[in-house]
Parts: sequence; structure tokens; C-alpha cells
Amino acid sequence: MSSVASSTSVQRTYRYLRIGIAGTALAIFVAVGVATAEVGVLTSVSDYFYSPARNAFVGALIAAALALVALSGRGVERALLDAAALFAPLIALVPTTLAPGSVPGLSVPCSTRCFPPAYEADAANGVLTYLIMGGLTVLVALLLVALRQLSLAAVGFSLVLTTALLATVGAFWVFGRDAFFAQGHFVATIAFFALFAAVAIFNAFPRRQAPPPLVFRVLYTVIALALVAVLVAYIVLLPGAGASGVPVVLLAEAAALSLFFAFWVVQSIEKWDDADPRIAAAR
Repeated sequence: MSSVASSTSVQRTYRYLRIGIAGTALAIFVAVGVATAEVGVLTSVSDYFYSPARNAFVGALIAAALALVALSGRGVERALLDAAALFAPLIALVPTTLAPGSVPGLSVPCSTRCFPPAYEADAANGVLTYLIMGGLTVLVALLLVALRQLSLAAVGFSLVLTTALLATVGAFWVFGRDAFFAQGHFVATIAFFALFAAVAIFNAFPRRQAPPPLVFRVLYTVIALALVAVLVAYIVLLPGAGASGVPVVLLAEAAALSLFFAFWVVQSIEKWDDADPRIAAAR
């Protein structure tokens, strides 16, 4: 007789989603490692968008966004994860600016960091697709609410947040495109990991249910505080990236990805046997 414990389809779905999200971070690390053999060590993980790692980098972030939407549950944590799911595609579709000579074989026609003009058409296509698909998603959600297939109370805040973010992105795209190219990737990256610092705190100290065992509270708190520290370092170090010869931004981004990976590993362990995964319950 098999000794494998039975599980519900909901349990399996949540298990696989968490494992899959952790896997997206691992996929980025693997792609960057493989590309490093060809282009060398670049100044940041984001710079590898301009290397053979590009397809894996973009695909992993889009996959993470879809999984986050599917996993997000209800309440404040739902809003945080849904917001993170909105920022992840922007990290992928609007690549980072580059300093001259930072990527071998790629010409950057500026004296400091700037957005490579050769990639503007790709980014424009990606952003317009993002805005159109985002708008269609809001319309579908509203239709499902009208048909009473979704509860407005359950999705209302996420819909407002999504609409506001799409409107903000659209406004900056139309009226401040140069600034969007210059800062879009940076802002999306900061927002994405900051949201995960908040998610980790909510997991450590949930508002409407018993807190997790002490070991998980400690792990979630450490992950949140470490993410905040890494983000502060990222913001401070980015302007001088590469000037010292040490890839400090690369190390900061790698640390943020590692903490993102660690969060999903910890949560997978904590919630593995939950009959009704608590992330689906209101907090």
C-alpha cells in the first residue's frame, strides 16, 4: 500500500504554484550563469537582458506574474501579490538603461547610462501589449462581477489597484516616454521587491489568524528586513554601478532574487500540508 498521503487538488495547485514561482528565480540564475560564459560578468542581473539570457529572463518574469495572480488569495495579501504581478512584466518588457561598454558588442550612444535606442521599438511593443492586455483583464473581471461569478468585495481593491497602475503607466508612456525609458525598469524592480518585503511581514504577523510557528515568523521577518536592506543598497549603488570595478548592483540584484526564492521555499514548507491553504483565506 502506498505511504503517500492524499491531498486535495487545491493543495496540489498551491504547492505547484509556489514551487513554480521559486523556480522562476532559479531559471534566471541559470540563464545568467550560462550567458556569463559568453559575455562575461556584467554590472547587473538586469544587464543580461542584452545577452543570450534575454528569452529566459523575460519568460521567467512573465511566468512569475501569471503564477502570482493565480496564487494571490484574498485581503491585503491579495492586493500586494496582484500588484507584484503587475510590476513583474514591466521589469521584463522595459529593460534597464546601460552605461557605455557595459555589455560587450552593444553600442550605447551616450556618455553615461541611457536606454539603447535599438531596443525602443521592442519596449514600445511590450508596453502597449501590457496596457491592452491589462485593460482587457479588468474588463473581463468586471464582466464576471456583473455575471456574479466573482465577488466585488473579494476583487474590488485589486481591480482599483490594477486600474490605477495601468492608468499611471499609460500616462507616463504617453506624456513622459523619455523618463519612462530612463526609470521604468528601476521603478518596477524596486516596487516588485518592496511588495515582497511587505508580503513577508504579513506572513510573519497575519492580522486575522494565528501567527505561524516561531521559526517561520523569524524566517519571514529576516527575509523582509534583508530585502529592505538590499533595496536601499540597490538605490544607493545604482548611479555608480561599475565605477569601482566591483559588480555591486549585480550582487544586490542577485541577493534580492535569492531572498525572493527563499520566501517561496519557506512558504512552501510552512503551508505544504494545509488542508485549505491559508493564503486563500482572508487575512
